[in-house]
Amino acid sequence: MGDTIENLNEAFAGESKANRIYLAYSRKADAEGLTQVARLFKAAAEAETIHALNHLRTLGEVKSTVENLDTAIRGETFEFTEMYPEYISVANEEGNRRAAWSFDVANKVEKIHAGLFSEAIEALRSGGDLPEVDYYVCEVCGNTVEREAPDKCPICGAPKTAFYKID
Repeated sequence: MGDTIENLNEAFAGESKANRIYLAYSRKADAEGLTQVARLFKAAAEAETIHALNHLRTLGEVKSTVENLDTAIRGETFEFTEMYPEYISVANEEGNRRAAWSFDVANKVEKIHAGLFSEAIEALRSGGDLPEVDYYVCEVCGNTVEREAPDKCPICGAPKTAFYKID
């Protein structure tokens, strides 16, 4: 059973990565005016998501919402307290400014995510849900904000128009 679990974890990681890659390819095809190729990449990305979710459920990783929030908080906290600070340090030592920037903005946003997930878990533990608000995400750095997009992203400086509403 150990090999199967390892294989499920590797398959989940691979399918998840393929999803993101195909979505990036789709955006590039769209930018090049290749609408049908963009659709093909989106369709393949959706299929990869289905595969990844099947593997994740088989692993038993999708639990109650409170347990899922707790796992998310731990993961985001690890990223902004340990993982990304180390990655930023290495990128700076190597003089890779683009990587350092990418790691830095992700690091800042992961802290925001941990805070948002913490608010959610507290609401659930108090017997309720979060109040209804809109969420907006910056397409440049991933900054995630509630209610409305700021005039300028406090993480990367992108304009308000770089934010999109999550439905």
